[in-house]
Amino acid sequence: MKSLLKSSAFMMMLAMFVALVTNLGGWFPESLTPNIRSDLTIWTLVVMLTLSLSRIPYRNLNPVAHGTSVLRAVMLGLIISSIIPLIGYYILKDTDFGNQATGLIFVAAAPFAGSVVPLSYILRGDMEHAARGTIVTYVVSLVWIPAIIWFTLGESVEMTDVLITVLKLLGIPLIASRLLTKVKIDKDLMAIFLNLCIFFMVWLSVGDTNFKGIPAWVFVVFALIAFLRSFGLGFAVERAEKRMGIGWSQRVTDILMASYKNKGIAIALCTSGILGPITGDAMVAIATSIIVEITWLA
Repeated sequence: MKSLLKSSAFMMMLAMFVALVTNLGGWFPESLTPNIRSDLTIWTLVVMLTLSLSRIPYRNLNPVAHGTSVLRAVMLGLIISSIIPLIGYYILKDTDFGNQATGLIFVAAAPFAGSVVPLSYILRGDMEHAARGTIVTYVVSLVWIPAIIWFTLGESVEMTDVLITVLKLLGIPLIASRLLTKVKIDKDLMAIFLNLCIFFMVWLSVGDTNFKGIPAWVFVVFALIAFLRSFGLGFAVERAEKRMGIGWSQRVTDILMASYKNKGIAIALCTSGILGPITGDAMVAIATSIIVEITWLA
């Protein structure tokens, strides 16, 4: 049981299964209003990011001394990894399923997952590159996320609400995590706690996503976009960097940065209320992307 609770792939698969059963069975609690779900999602993610980022030490974080490493992290983790979902959004936005495609904006806006650091360790990656890239990319995301949302949605959303949400999601963890770097936390206990938080957020968001009346081809399109963004882009980075002579330790970390989006941030942004009545529709693209990413993670 402990091994299963520590497995991110298993817990994400179980969360998606329970969420879909809850959704399709019509068993999602009506007492969990959109405002309550939004607050629960945001603050759960704030706690998760604070704990995850707190495991990144202070040493070798200077972006000036490691300019090439930082530039690659930002380029791969924010800019290059956002191209495919943004293209998908612009292809679909004027169709009958433009509301659902709006979810792709939040996938594009999100930085890579904080778990890039432990995954780099498992796959013999460059831990300093992963840690440094994570901190700098999340700082840049304070500007990147509002910029992407403003560029794509413009005046259709209240940008003040977007800025407040981003400051909660990233500003608090970036500051609070620095206060916890020297606090010892059992690795198994933290892995289990974070996976339970992921389970709760997936159930909370997907459990009430509006899947009704959506043709199968729409799900296929969203799945294809997610596949190209995770598997396709990761493979392209692997081939390109191998030809450039970049070693495995840095290459595998770069692949993770390009492939593994932080779906928690995408969910929190989507459910924060900035989209109003189409929030449930927009979650369709994110939910489909999560299914593909579970396969990638496994």
